[in-house]
Amino acid sequence: MGLSKTVQQKLLNQLNTEEIINILNYLAPDESTDILQNVQDQKKRKNIISELSSETKKKVEFLLKFNPKTAAGMMSLDYIKVSSDLTFSQISAITQEHEKRTGKFPTILAVTKQDTLVGELPGHVFALHKKKEKITNFIQKVPIVSHDKDELRVLRIFKKNLGNKIVVLDDTKEVLGVIYSDDVVKLMNKESTRELYESAGVSEEENVHDPIYKKVKHRYKWLILNLVTAFIAASVVGLFKDTISSFVLLAAYMPVVAGMGGNAGTQTLAVVVRGLALREIELKTAKKVIANEIIAGGINGIINGILVAAVAFIFNQSLILGIITGAAIIFNMMIAGFFGAIVPLVMKHFKKDPASSATIFITTATDVLGFFAFLGLASLVL
Repeated sequence: MGLSKTVQQKLLNQLNTEEIINILNYLAPDESTDILQNVQDQKKRKNIISELSSETKKKVEFLLKFNPKTAAGMMSLDYIKVSSDLTFSQISAITQEHEKRTGKFPTILAVTKQDTLVGELPGHVFALHKKKEKITNFIQKVPIVSHDKDELRVLRIFKKNLGNKIVVLDDTKEVLGVIYSDDVVKLMNKESTRELYESAGVSEEENVHDPIYKKVKHRYKWLILNLVTAFIAASVVGLFKDTISSFVLLAAYMPVVAGMGGNAGTQTLAVVVRGLALREIELKTAKKVIANEIIAGGINGIINGILVAAVAFIFNQSLILGIITGAAIIFNMMIAGFFGAIVPLVMKHFKKDPASSATIFITTATDVLGFFAFLGLASLVL
């Protein structure tokens, strides 16, 4: 289950129906459903389902009806519903029967006679109360989510309610299933991987074992966009070709200016994207955040600018080159702070994913403006 989607599909294509059924016999219905969704051959999938036990088959067919990227697609059917007016003795009989059949102590969801969810009956209360006592006063609230909500909504609900489950309801508010913490943790890991891939311009579906043509397909658009921005930066450098020709040493320090700006912008981007994900900031209320990032960039620029000036003076015997480079770094790191904060905020405001393409805009800004400041100062002073 920990394998990527691509690897699972390859393995399932190589296994025959009997081998897959033997694997599914050891898994819960929701886990079996996840695997069956990766069986690309529809005929093969139907044959596998037809050979499952009647109870598992019924649950799998039910789960396959839902979009895997929704709350219903994440849920498990490992729970029992009981009436909220039953006694502990009656509940014990029901849970014992479930344990005999499944080997697991179930999640107990209490409902009204109209099948409306009241809450959860925690397992530990069985040891504290009399058998003839009704469960009504011991039912606890449990987080809920509509079956059609997407994965991000599930994550937000789980973070607000740090428990071990979320109950999924249908359009009539009846219980459909339960999402457990282990599935949410898997989703968190998947989201982290997706954001990492997108920030690097790589498709989340790309796998280390993919053939060459797939790797090219997933990456070429991002690289072309980078190429366009690289030409924009190159055109700025071209404006100052006479300055560079007369003072060739400038070319050695250009990557320093651009690199420092790019790294500072990436740091700011990471902080702001995290703030957006946690809903700590938004565009309307971000003036202080932007100002702080600009000031922090300026202070870090001064620290690094002094170091660069010292290096230029010691190794190149050119104090003026060091001062120009240091000033350009200060300016570029302030620019990085501004764009690193404003770009993801603007993208989020227009409902775009800030992790997917913010980096390229920030890098373009720091390269273009950094080169312009560095070479512009050099043209004036040298």
